[in-house]
Amino acid sequence: MAAPILTLQDITYTLGGRPLLEGATLSVHPGERLCLVGRNGSGKSTLLRIAAGEILADSGKRFLQPGARAFYLSQEPDLSGFETTFDYVSAGLEEEDQYRARAMLTELGLTGTERTDNLSGGENRRCALARALAWQPDLLLLDEPTNHLDLPAITWLEKELAASRAAMIVISHDRRMLETLSRSVVWLDRGALRRLDQGFGRFEAWREEVLEQEATDAHKLDRQIAREEDWMRYGVTARRKRNVRRVADLASLRERRRETSARQYGELRLGQVEAQASGKLTTVAENLGRHFDERWIVRHLDLRVLRGDRLGVVGANGAGKTTLLRLLTGIDRPDEGSVTLGPSVSLVTLDQRRAALDPQKTLSDTLTGGGGDMVQVGSEKRHVIGYMKDFLFRPEQARTPVGSLSGGERGRLALACAMAQPSNLMVLDEPTNDLDLETLDLLQDMLADYPGTVMLVSHDRDFLDRVATSVLVAEGDARWVEYAGGYSDMLAQRDGTAPGEESPDINTAAGKKIEKSKRSQKKLTFKDQLALDRLPEEISTLETKIILLREKISDPALYQRDVKAFEKHTANLAEAERSLREAEERWIELEMKREEIESSD
Repeated sequence: MAAPILTLQDITYTLGGRPLLEGATLSVHPGERLCLVGRNGSGKSTLLRIAAGEILADSGKRFLQPGARAFYLSQEPDLSGFETTFDYVSAGLEEEDQYRARAMLTELGLTGTERTDNLSGGENRRCALARALAWQPDLLLLDEPTNHLDLPAITWLEKELAASRAAMIVISHDRRMLETLSRSVVWLDRGALRRLDQGFGRFEAWREEVLEQEATDAHKLDRQIAREEDWMRYGVTARRKRNVRRVADLASLRERRRETSARQYGELRLGQVEAQASGKLTTVAENLGRHFDERWIVRHLDLRVLRGDRLGVVGANGAGKTTLLRLLTGIDRPDEGSVTLGPSVSLVTLDQRRAALDPQKTLSDTLTGGGGDMVQVGSEKRHVIGYMKDFLFRPEQARTPVGSLSGGERGRLALACAMAQPSNLMVLDEPTNDLDLETLDLLQDMLADYPGTVMLVSHDRDFLDRVATSVLVAEGDARWVEYAGGYSDMLAQRDGTAPGEESPDINTAAGKKIEKSKRSQKKLTFKDQLALDRLPEEISTLETKIILLREKISDPALYQRDVKAFEKHTANLAEAERSLREAEERWIELEMKREEIESSD
């Protein structure tokens, strides 16, 4: 085998007084494709920067073969100092090689004339990728290369990387990309590196085997400590030297156990605070249309989102996915048609840029709103340190500015803020950006258990397969088509073509939209109009009644004091909740009827 192109030996690195890397050792041979995985904040990006020579380790050795060229793609590429995208991509290339810069820019949908100080997140990432590929380096170090890319760009990038001869180390949350590209997995686990010389598809089972073995070893160590402690208390006195040795051995065993405990992972807990249940219909769009200047984003869209649905929104960057979500949740008004929300919808949002996070605020102030040490989580208050631990933050990070957190840590913080709010409709715009694989697993489990409705924009194909019950796809020309199932189901219904590729006839059975018949009546009946006027007050009365009944039932002493009263309140609560659902559904039905009549006038 050829000599390694890159070698890292016994790398140690301390950040903020905490050891981040301890004796990390890694070698990368020409043509190897490694994926680097580990929890957010475990030091993956730091290790990649040390490998790239951007920062120096506290100790250890880094060796890059003389003459070998390495290119590091950071999570947030810095294009300052270059006026246009072509200036950035072509920098450092020989004049005869600059054609590659233009070719890569064209492939990634850029002209080369874009000003670098006015790029979107997706354009910034595509420009940096164009430079990485135009350089044709011997070693590619890629930190979350798919962030801010749409599905056509991700598919193209996978093909380019698969065809490349460069050695690679890739950090990514995109399971599908890791399964496609990787030949070996490097796991950064509590400061040390473990390597599996198989593809990512085998990694998760292997990781569980490693952790299970650690748990077995810890149990054996506990038993050995227990035997020694028993000897200390009850053992027959022997020679003094032997006793001293056994006391020292016991102290050593306890120290090993403390180290083992300190290395154990924390447990991430993603709980959500549930608002009262929404009605059966969460969102109803009728003949929905929205345009900017002369360009239509969406037109003639009919869509119903029911309670419990998980709707994934898929399309190329610029197709209008975020705009569509804002329309479907009533934040923006349409230019055509109507959107009707259920009367009890309680909305919480998570935007892809984490714009709600102030980089100058501390982690604690962000969670508490700057008001003391308590976090309002639904109707209860929790101490900020305890709530931070639920999302894998250490107590000493409470005063850390948000701007100094890693991308994954900011993602976890945004989730912590969102989960503290009561909701029955959750809107997630690119929720997977920067999250590690373990957090993604737990987020998927949480969404599966969430009793409300979820609408999400994502370019993560595996995440859509695991979460979505239907996928709404931008087909071009302001047309959006809903497909049952996740991303893979959508591909099957489109004869294997992905969004952005040649689309099949949308009038096939897979993509056919059923036109709703229009009512011909000219106005509501007197009975319907009377019900429509009275239902909001009836709904409000029922909501108040439900709150009072829940407060009575929550009294822990009620059941012991008066069983019959407890059973009566429970029965009344069930009846009130049933009546509320019926009233909300009736109100939605009448409101839709009224809007249809008015729009046909």
